[in-house]
Amino acid sequence: MTQANNPLHGIKLEALLTDLVEHYGWEGLADRIDVRCFKNDPSMKSSLRFLRKTLWAREKVEYLYLKMNKLPLPAKKPREDGYQSSDKALRKAANKRAENTTDSNKKGDGQVNADIWGS
Repeated sequence: MTQANNPLHGIKLEALLTDLVEHYGWEGLADRIDVRCFKNDPSMKSSLRFLRKTLWAREKVEYLYLKMNKLPLPAKKPREDGYQSSDKALRKAANKRAENTTDSNKKGDGQVNADIWGS
């Protein structure tokens, strides 16, 4: 079983967020996690939408939930750029940069950045 050691297995994001709001309130949650959807006109619907799209914010919310319930905390994953490899936006941006780099290298008569520096 792949989820045997995951303390969040089976807990829906909505239930997790509801527990946090009941315990800390929206203001307390906004103090602990600096996210606009907790600070400005907070609602369950907008917060869930944001957390489902934004991996780093969801990880912070999950971490706070684990800490609040005194459950085992996940090990930190050190990365140079500070993002997780599963972040869709990061991968999309990296792919776009790679495409632009290969396109600019192909222009001209084989010279690198010939479109910038001229031939």
